[in-house]
Amino acid sequence: MERRKFLKLAASAIPAAAYGASVAPVKLGVDLFSIRSAGLGPVEALDYCAKLGAKVVHFSEIRFIGSLDEANLRRVREHAERLGIEPEIGMRSICPTSKMFEAKDGTAEEQLERMIVAANVVGSRIVRAVLGSSDDRRTAPIARHIENTVRVLRNVRSHAMDSNIRIAIENHAGDMQSQELKMLIEEAGRDFVGACLDSGNPLWTLEDPHVALETLAPYVLTSHVRDSAVWTTPDGAAVTWVRMGDGNVGIADYVRRFARLCPGRPLSLEIIVFGPRKFAWRDPKFWDAYRDIPAWQFARFEALAEKGAPRADAPWDRPNEGAREKEDLEASFAWTRALLARKAES
Repeated sequence: MERRKFLKLAASAIPAAAYGASVAPVKLGVDLFSIRSAGLGPVEALDYCAKLGAKVVHFSEIRFIGSLDEANLRRVREHAERLGIEPEIGMRSICPTSKMFEAKDGTAEEQLERMIVAANVVGSRIVRAVLGSSDDRRTAPIARHIENTVRVLRNVRSHAMDSNIRIAIENHAGDMQSQELKMLIEEAGRDFVGACLDSGNPLWTLEDPHVALETLAPYVLTSHVRDSAVWTTPDGAAVTWVRMGDGNVGIADYVRRFARLCPGRPLSLEIIVFGPRKFAWRDPKFWDAYRDIPAWQFARFEALAEKGAPRADAPWDRPNEGAREKEDLEASFAWTRALLARKAES
């Protein structure tokens, strides 16, 4: 598809009335991690996403918005308002015991409170944050990291509530399965904590993405969506992330169910395409980090893997990565837009 024709198609509106009077339309957006190598400043990124037809732009890390300087945040807000885009902002780990946590930036509470202030300035309804990654399942029981994250969240509750900002915790990079994130949210307080539901990350915890959606739909504040492929290997299984529509996890059904179960919530594409990650679950030592995973959930994961076929072992770093990321995002945005349009017409 020619780039000009693609942008025209992507920007076409899905009529809200087609979803029915009682159901708010999906707000299709972009997580800027999708184009992390493109070198765009926040205003340039907003312009690019507007051409795609995005209604939400998710600045999932501080680096994507440039800085938390008030003048910069106001400039981003004003530009987003001119484009009719809803900005969301985010940060990385708020768990003091996570390997991802950056202690040099202050306590977890201090970092999160700065983000709450920034969210109000830039016009974001949420602050997205994470516990950590799969590495944290190996350094200590994940329950201990959850407990520490809950403590941080409770310590900033009054500030978040007074600011009318909710904290969206992501199931991130293999740190938590959906029932573990659900427990974190309920322990911290559903009145100000919810989920940033990522469709690609459940597979990194041996979980079917559809199980994660079923579990976390009532808690969803925002989302990251991408397609995945999973298949069996002699040692266990392998997972890779692919363009929307190229995987084998039933992403079309996932998107349709998200639209039905999470009406009005942002469905933001976080497209990441690189080589597979391998899970040697046939090695007994592998399970040291996953002893709390229910057998029925693993059975769902394994059923997906058994239906998959091996994918090429593509490099994680590709030549001209920024341009390739845009190609992957644009193809995925067009695919998702067309899928949602078909849903609206049905």
